Amino acid sequence: MVPAWLWLLCFSIPQVTLETEDGRVLWGPQPVLVHVKDENDQVPHFSQAIYRAQLSQGTRPGIPFIFLEASDQDEPGTANSDLRFHILSQAPAQPFPDMFQLEPQLGALALSPKGSTSLDHTLEGHYQLLVQVKDMGDQASGHQATATIEVSIVESIWVPLEPIHLAENLRVLYPHHIAQVRWSGSDVHYHLESHPPGPFDVDTEGNLYVTRELDQEAQAEYLLQVWAQNSRGEDYAAPLELHVLVMDENDNPPVCPPRGPAVSIPELSPAGTEVTRLSAEDADSPSSPNSHIVYQLLSPEPEDGVERRAFQVETTSGIVTLGGLPLRAGQDILLLVLAMDLAGTEGGLSSTCEVEVTVTDINDHAPEFTTSQIGPISLPEDVEPGTLVATLTATDADLEPAFRLMDFAIERGNTEGTFGLDWEPDSGHVQLRLCKNLSYEAAPSHEVVVVVRSVAELLGPGPGPGATATVTVLVERVIPPPKLDRESYEASVPISAPAGSLLLTVQPSDPMSRPLRFSLVNDSEGWLCIEKVSGEVRTAQSLQGAQPGNIYTVFVEAQDADEPRLSTSVPLVIHFLKAPPAPALTPAPVPSRYLCTPRQDHGVIVSGPSEDPDLDSGHSPYRFALGPNPTVQRDWRLQTLNGSHAYLTLALHWVEPREYIVPVVVSRNAQMWQLWVQVIVCRCNVEGQCMRKVGHMKGMPTKLSAVGILVGTLVAIGIFLILIFTHWTLSRKKDLDQPADSVPLKATV
Repeated sequence: MVPAWLWLLCFSIPQVTLETEDGRVLWGPQPVLVHVKDENDQVPHFSQAIYRAQLSQGTRPGIPFIFLEASDQDEPGTANSDLRFHILSQAPAQPFPDMFQLEPQLGALALSPKGSTSLDHTLEGHYQLLVQVKDMGDQASGHQATATIEVSIVESIWVPLEPIHLAENLRVLYPHHIAQVRWSGSDVHYHLESHPPGPFDVDTEGNLYVTRELDQEAQAEYLLQVWAQNSRGEDYAAPLELHVLVMDENDNPPVCPPRGPAVSIPELSPAGTEVTRLSAEDADSPSSPNSHIVYQLLSPEPEDGVERRAFQVETTSGIVTLGGLPLRAGQDILLLVLAMDLAGTEGGLSSTCEVEVTVTDINDHAPEFTTSQIGPISLPEDVEPGTLVATLTATDADLEPAFRLMDFAIERGNTEGTFGLDWEPDSGHVQLRLCKNLSYEAAPSHEVVVVVRSVAELLGPGPGPGATATVTVLVERVIPPPKLDRESYEASVPISAPAGSLLLTVQPSDPMSRPLRFSLVNDSEGWLCIEKVSGEVRTAQSLQGAQPGNIYTVFVEAQDADEPRLSTSVPLVIHFLKAPPAPALTPAPVPSRYLCTPRQDHGVIVSGPSEDPDLDSGHSPYRFALGPNPTVQRDWRLQTLNGSHAYLTLALHWVEPREYIVPVVVSRNAQMWQLWVQVIVCRCNVEGQCMRKVGHMKGMPTKLSAVGILVGTLVAIGIFLILIFTHWTLSRKKDLDQPADSVPLKATV
């Protein structure tokens, strides 16, 4: 019978049209939708009249082991086709009548909790269930059908497996079968998981496979878990666990540690000192002989006897130690050590390890001077402090720069601190310098002992004799060269001056100095001469050929009378003046001034003739010179300030305090004047003020007149006192002679 809803699909949709009698369309055509209502006229049917299933002991309750299928040809989605499943009966009903449970809507048959508990202990091996399917959902009315389910209870074969040992790098065809698991119930699907994930798989029959080669070094053990599940992926029971152990093969050679920085070993280290500890690694199983590593020294080639070996290696631990052969500082040695697995037996694998060893320096050498005796060195006693006396050089046989740093000191011969040392921290050169002035009288010679020490702590033998050096210094006595009272001399002389005219006197700056001997140098014309002992410079002959206004320069040389090699020279400049045609004009004397003795730093300003009308007309300037008197030239000094003024000062440190008239010759072009400068030389107080002796002043009283005046004054005072006393006496006598009644009464208070 065809369902009504299928007929509805076969009908064509009708259309309605409204027309007039004459056939004119008033409305339409419009489609008309016809709904055909389904009637529950179909009976549900099971897909099978009899269902058969195997149920394994140990199946979890609530896990479906068979799914019932039924159909209803009424319209889908309506109550007419809403099917419900129920268990009508269970045979046998032992040990419980409700050993099973059926999911009403899905038709999933599973063990009930009671059935799961008693299933493992029941002896029944077969159950028959009568099940019903009914439409109309949960309503009481509806069509129904029944079916039979035959359930066979079987013994569980879902048991754990023994661990499986698989060799790594196995050369077989993959996938390779390794084991099988089985679930005794029906409708089973298998699921596998590997921890950690590995190349394993399971098929529908429960066969386990490895799909590729295994590497024991990468993973030595796997845990496989296999589940038996129904079609919905629900587990029938707890998963089975299978341990897969990967067997090690000697497929990995020992791996040496990477070559690191050089190992530093101090020189003179004793035999047995540990250099390094080798630790090669083998990726094979640590518990197998494949990873048992031993060591052997390859280079430097070991020789017989420990005392002839520089290095040795402990076979099992890989510890490298020093042998008895000493090492030298600065050596760089490359050690080659063979690492072998399988304990070095035949068939094992090996690798060569490299260790770089550097023998470091220790401070076992004391610095020493290259020369132990220096000198004698001669130094004049007036040499300046800071002068380099000598340079000493020391060396250190150590290699490390820090161990070659030296410290220097003066050990003996410098109690007064006359000498000092100067050196750079990283240099082996030290300079002995003068720190104080030398004195021949105090010490004509010095023996300075310099010692050198290492800055770092010395580990070897102590300093030897080479650590000291002696510098011998001889002091040369120095006599200073003579010094004159002026740095240069000037004199003016008329060209008509006769031979023997005194121009000036050259004197030492210190009258108490050693005696000098004077001479003239560069007197090409032979016009001048100088007295050898006194230093008086005179004209040697007439000044024939000299022209007014010319300058004639010679040099005065002064030599020490006892040490002729000590000398000095100063220039002497002669200014030639025009011979005066007539007696020199004598202007009015220059107003008097005063100077202090002993000599102080001030003088007298001397100016040219003020009445000269050519002074402002651009003519040449005045020239000033002292008069030709030798005493004047000895006692006085005249210095030109400018073209119109000169500065007159004392030449000697001390002159007799009194009034002086100093002649000064003033010249310009062919004219010449002579000025008389009045100067008062006196003692001065601390403020530089002149203290002069006071004489009798005209109109002022003398000592005798002063005494007379004093005596006269005292006599006058005496006479005046006598008169007063006499008058007082006479008045008192008159009062006594007067009658008593004539005496006035005293008023009473």
